[in-house]
Amino acid sequence: MTYIVNEACIKCKLMDCIEVCPVDCFYEGENMLVIHPDECIDCGVCEPECPLEAIVPDSDGEAEDWLELNREYSEKWPNITRKGDSPADEADFREVAGKFEKYFSPNPGNTN
Repeated sequence: MTYIVNEACIKCKLMDCIEVCPVDCFYEGENMLVIHPDECIDCGVCEPECPLEAIVPDSDGEAEDWLELNREYSEKWPNITRKGDSPADEADFREVAGKFEKYFSPNPGNTN
């Protein structure tokens, strides 16, 4: 089992999860985070840190498609080990449906 980040993270990217990850398996895109499924040790400490419930185990019924997206982009995006700033307008996107189709960006994040 591994954990994955799903659509709820898009345009919100709160990053509380990064600070608790003991193996630094988060990767940053322009407007969301992903978890590298081969690096995740399944400890689960990140899951309760996300108030958006954007982190779920891969055994979750809707996680299958997100597992592949997490795998793909964790190979392309930079590793992030410290919490950065969340988007200023993240609260406006917390309840938005269909965020992947509307807002997903394949661009890497800025980890400066």
